Amino acid sequence: MNNKPRILIVGANGQLGQELVQSFTGSTEIIAVGRDTVDLTRPDQVRDMIQKTAPDVILNAAAYTAVDRAESEREVAMAINAHAPGIMAEEAQRINALLVHYSTDYVFDGSKAGPWLETDKPDPLNAYGLSKLAGEQAIQQAGGKHLILRTSWVYGPYGNNFFLTMLHLGSERESLKIVDDQVGAPTSSIELAIATQKLVSGVLSHEFGDASRWAGLYHMTCAGAVTWRGFAEAIFTRTRSLRDGRAPVVHPIPTSEYPTPARRPHNSVLSNEKLQATFGVTLAPWETALDEVIHRLTLPE
Repeated sequence: MNNKPRILIVGANGQLGQELVQSFTGSTEIIAVGRDTVDLTRPDQVRDMIQKTAPDVILNAAAYTAVDRAESEREVAMAINAHAPGIMAEEAQRINALLVHYSTDYVFDGSKAGPWLETDKPDPLNAYGLSKLAGEQAIQQAGGKHLILRTSWVYGPYGNNFFLTMLHLGSERESLKIVDDQVGAPTSSIELAIATQKLVSGVLSHEFGDASRWAGLYHMTCAGAVTWRGFAEAIFTRTRSLRDGRAPVVHPIPTSEYPTPARRPHNSVLSNEKLQATFGVTLAPWETALDEVIHRLTLPE
């Protein structure tokens, strides 16, 4: 008889989804679902996916993350980031499953001087942030066993992200202009997956007690903070060996010199104190996490 918990990973082909599959392999029965299997803009497909798989845990790593394109595709962003998670929460409550959902620092307007707390009032600057906030609210309204994990500046060895873009541009250009007045915590998909595995394992083993003690909203980012320019320089410094010792010159610029369709918050730093206090889980400093991603990228196939 198979007593392993059944984990449904939605968005399994994405940068976080791939890491979640790795982190949960061996200890659980994994059902990996990608966009080629289920269309999250179709509510009937979302419900059918959960009803057919009957999971113990749903990890929703799927999201519409094209921040600028969301300004002109608001309905699609809302369908994937808000309506689909709401349906997942309803179905999870119906079968008493745990839903883990990832949200974003972009629910805030960036005006606060210090790190953002879970109790701070959200005020998104863009359509992407609005859709993610609506997803949080839909899950909270459904109730049940859920963990909403707000994170920031996610990157990793797979997919499309700032880290991989910098590696590409750094090999082609001698200098780059990078925004230096937006501050946040780069958070690797590796660290997110490891921390998620710890949370889920603790919940399933009743380590944290009844759901009334832990269900809710948490911030989950790597420790520390840096600007995009600082993050880019750290990437180039640590990957010189991949470019024969060369590194492009990084010129800091203000956000005003790099206009985009979607506005970005200036301060995206999230406080992780509630996560640590409730579960005893902390993520590595962003510099340590960056080293691990680079190490993973340079390992022989």
